[in-house]
Amino acid sequence: MRQYVPVDQDDDAAQVGSHPVELGQRSTGTAESGLLARRLSELAEGALRCTAQCCGAVATASDGTDERPTAVTHPDLAALVSVQDRSGDGPIPAAEEGGDPVDASDLLNDRRWPDYRALALDSGVRSSVTIPFRSGGLTVTLSLYSFRAGSLEVASHGPIRALGDLAASCMVRDRSYQEALSEVDQLGSALRSRPVVDQACGIVMHVLGCAPDDAFGVLRRISQTTNRKLADVASAVVERRGRGLEREFTALAE
Repeated sequence: MRQYVPVDQDDDAAQVGSHPVELGQRSTGTAESGLLARRLSELAEGALRCTAQCCGAVATASDGTDERPTAVTHPDLAALVSVQDRSGDGPIPAAEEGGDPVDASDLLNDRRWPDYRALALDSGVRSSVTIPFRSGGLTVTLSLYSFRAGSLEVASHGPIRALGDLAASCMVRDRSYQEALSEVDQLGSALRSRPVVDQACGIVMHVLGCAPDDAFGVLRRISQTTNRKLADVASAVVERRGRGLEREFTALAE
């Protein structure tokens, strides 16, 4: 980031990039992760635009798992996130644990987090503030960076607070919506497979002379022991009309 230099206070603050970069999407390919990444990018970019003397921003999300989706407004800021992930020490872990803003008003004189401090100063960052937002089991952090000491002291108040609260609420709402869609899809799949499961239960009942619940239990155990979906097992039973499966049915029913 050394090619980006602070300008005079009367001018617009020099910004480390203006287009968020999404990082840390280890569970890619799902609609939920893509939506979360977009929300984090919007939060980081919005914070950068509305904070005076801010040269860059990082937004992260954590729900207690090992994954921490991250968006940065400049690729160089990713290193500041990585060093905190590796050491478990820095403003982001401290904010997530304590639940309060973590301010480093002058990293030149701040002896906390030596790895983070050294890398930040080497990148030209003189001060930072990390603000946590908690909602529905999700912790979102917003980190702001400046080339100047003491220039972010009021950043955790006003529009940034409202912006972060709104973003965290939207992320929780998005997650709930995606979970509801997934449940509806699973229910739809179960309803579509119900007829063939009923047919397979009828075949098992005929072969074993057992009750419906016992027949379903046989199919379920086949599914578990073969690591196949119940609907696939039922389809195979119906296709073969139970022929050649008598011994397997009997063994599972005992």
